[in-house]
Amino acid sequence: MPRIVDTVVVGAGIVGLALAQELKRRYPEQKIVVFEKEAALGAHSSGRNSGVLHSGIYYSEGSLKARVCAEGSREMAAYCDEHGLPIKRVGKIIVPIRDGDDGQLTVLQKRAESNGARFELIDERQIKDVEPDVRSYTGHALYSPHTAVVEPSAVLNHLAGSLRNQGVAIEMQHEVKAISPKQNTMRVNGEDIQYGYLVNAAGLHADVVAKSFGIGQQYRILPFKGIYYRLSQASSIKVNGLIYPVPDLRVPFLGVHFTKKIGGEVFLGPTAVPALGRENYTGLNNMSFHDTTAILYRLLLQYMGNKQGFRTLVHEEGVRLFKHFFIRAARALVPRISSRDLVASSKVGIRAQLVNIDKKELIMDFVVEHTENSTHILNAVSPGFTSAFSFSRLVLDQVEAPLCRTQTA
Repeated sequence: MPRIVDTVVVGAGIVGLALAQELKRRYPEQKIVVFEKEAALGAHSSGRNSGVLHSGIYYSEGSLKARVCAEGSREMAAYCDEHGLPIKRVGKIIVPIRDGDDGQLTVLQKRAESNGARFELIDERQIKDVEPDVRSYTGHALYSPHTAVVEPSAVLNHLAGSLRNQGVAIEMQHEVKAISPKQNTMRVNGEDIQYGYLVNAAGLHADVVAKSFGIGQQYRILPFKGIYYRLSQASSIKVNGLIYPVPDLRVPFLGVHFTKKIGGEVFLGPTAVPALGRENYTGLNNMSFHDTTAILYRLLLQYMGNKQGFRTLVHEEGVRLFKHFFIRAARALVPRISSRDLVASSKVGIRAQLVNIDKKELIMDFVVEHTENSTHILNAVSPGFTSAFSFSRLVLDQVEAPLCRTQTA
């Protein structure tokens, strides 16, 4: 006989855990199980992200990211404060690095106002007060004094412990191998599970799970690897908080920036170079012929189509694998930084970037799709960690009625 549960959540990253928490709040009598294929929490995106609680400055008005980021940031900060988890409000400065960035700065100001983000426009003197080693190309910058950093692993472990105390089962090293949506059954570690509703928060593998339900056929995950350097302890460069460039809104991703962590370490990065496997963090590890050839094919199509400035992105990011060019990008923010200031870091992450293979476009907003008995989080890249609590409410508001019907209690 199969094991019977009301709702299954696939994936115990921050989004999966936040969704499980919101499910338990709404349906306290439900039997909820979270399946996670790894042995420890945070093995992938949720545990490898920067820990920055983004303020909501970057995101286009009306996007899902814009709707949930600022509120999500405040909620995540409040959660850390309430439970005594590590958090530091170090502030973020967003700096023009090229001619024409003042126009982009104006766009960001309008977005920030629309999205409810708190910020200040500061001048050159104020910039030096905030970050003495930073140079603004135009003499202005946006400053978000309340932007905080947290320790992602601490948040994940506390949230998982809280869920277990509420009766939610979080089963590690349980990989979903087969799903039969018509029968509402799945096979996990040799066990048959019958569920009422399924929530797919599988991150790097979310598109694969979705295809079992016949949805998201136009989407594929195109993984990008983020590699970092660390500021040497012997460096005289002073970094007080978070230093970001004004993004080139014609291309995806933010570019190299400075992140000061809870413990005081400063990381520079990330790069945004293609990964040759969904979990290809180092060398040739975690690659397969099928995945690697599919990724290379998608990259070629994106490069040839050159939508969203993809070709420029590849050219700019590809050379940053070499330290000289990486330092050149960092020097646009902090001119006196040099090779001896940076040391190699083992920190690496993979961005589960969704691409629409029909339109040959990277999807920059969150993507959520539903069937009668399932919900699929197909794209929850940054600010996915920041927004997890508010995003989970938005997602479940869309499926209230179907979930009510799944209760077996």
